[in-house]
Amino acid sequence: MKPTSLLLVFLSVAFALTGCNKKPSAPAEQQSVAEQQSVVAEQAPEQPSTPQQPAALLQAPVRPLQAPVPPREVAAVSPPEVAASSPPKTSESPPQAPASTQQEGAPPQASTPSSVEPTPTPEPLQLPQSPEDPLATRVGLFIPLTGSQASFGIDALNGAKLAVDEINEQGGVLDHPVNLLVKDTESRTEQIAAVVGELIDTEKVVALIGEITTDRTLVAAPLAQERGIPLITPSATNEKITAVGNYVFRACYIDAFQAAMMTKFARSLDVDKVAMLFDGNNPYGTSLSSAFKVDFVKQGGSIVAEESYRGGDVDYATQLNAIKLKNPDIVFLPSYFAEAAVIIKQARQLGIEVPFLGTDGWDSSELLKSAGQAVNNCYFASHFSSEHLSARAKSFSAAYRGKFQAPPPPLAALTYDAVWLLVDALKRGGSTNSTALRDALAETKDFAGVTGTIAFDQDRNPKKPGVILRVQDGKFTYLESVEP
Repeated sequence: MKPTSLLLVFLSVAFALTGCNKKPSAPAEQQSVAEQQSVVAEQAPEQPSTPQQPAALLQAPVRPLQAPVPPREVAAVSPPEVAASSPPKTSESPPQAPASTQQEGAPPQASTPSSVEPTPTPEPLQLPQSPEDPLATRVGLFIPLTGSQASFGIDALNGAKLAVDEINEQGGVLDHPVNLLVKDTESRTEQIAAVVGELIDTEKVVALIGEITTDRTLVAAPLAQERGIPLITPSATNEKITAVGNYVFRACYIDAFQAAMMTKFARSLDVDKVAMLFDGNNPYGTSLSSAFKVDFVKQGGSIVAEESYRGGDVDYATQLNAIKLKNPDIVFLPSYFAEAAVIIKQARQLGIEVPFLGTDGWDSSELLKSAGQAVNNCYFASHFSSEHLSARAKSFSAAYRGKFQAPPPPLAALTYDAVWLLVDALKRGGSTNSTALRDALAETKDFAGVTGTIAFDQDRNPKKPGVILRVQDGKFTYLESVEP
């Protein structure tokens, strides 16, 4: 073989051996967009869900990727519900996201350009709570906010809140605010010991305001007296309450005065024969009926029937039929509003059409709602009427209407007075010391209350006027005031 031929054979073999180990590359432009996206889907982990964006952003068109995008870390957030327009998830299981750092209710994170790693969601701003002044005057208010007499308690609470707001807006007392601590007695006598004990022993109150009924205040008063904590009841009228001891006061008149008011009013109607119906197990009813009987007989009238019931009764037919047989001119019913509504409705159904005379326990709008037209032409004693106001009461009434969008009821006015009585004594006594406070309360003279001018007698009962109201056509109408 010629040398030239041998050289050609050698070069052919060498070229073949070199080319078999190298695969030719396809031009970049021949690689499809779809193939690129497939690579992205295989290589890039699925991103955690981002917070739901406004509708305009959710509806923006999704542009196809033009090149593989390297994965990036995203701060995990608690994902909201995915909007209907969100793209469907892939069938692959997403990577496990780290624990959420976004607080519930925090605003969504703003979207961040892919070239910048987003910062973690900051903790939501917590508005600082105003710390309680350690020298604030702590006053306990215990009233029924649930149960059968909750409407009384709500009225009382509104009056107390208005008074405390006004006091604190004026700088508080003794250079510190008043802190009102409220406890619900649930309209139950059984709750009183625990509630009063908590206010005195745990909350460390300097004084107590409550309760609003006679039976529950008779339980609370000895507890306050024993611990030397002044107590002011806004509305419990039984004489035995302040007789418990020298730390017990009231902002209302007493049963003897209330009974005398109703006796005088009954005689003004030319009434000679009266039937009485009362709760024989409640000191409120027994005290008032006893005082009324003495006064009415003394003024020449006669009691033709005395019937009693038990608290919680729902059928009064037996007592009412016995009263009907005696044909009285009027029926004296010293009760609370819930019982009065049921009794008067049943009386009308039995044909008893004479007026009923009531006491301050009737004074709730619930009486009007429950009894309806049946309670027309009935009368009762009360402590306050928004139709007959002094200059001081007009200012209170305007403030109450502005705050609660309703005329002030008597329990609101009485509790408002009780709070201001306490603050007036704190200012004059110059101390929250219980003995100094008790002494200053006892020395109260000519206090301008919204329910009347108040001065305490030797038994810590106020000398103040009452009012007579008539029930007619779904409202209470002022008739007259009665001075002590």
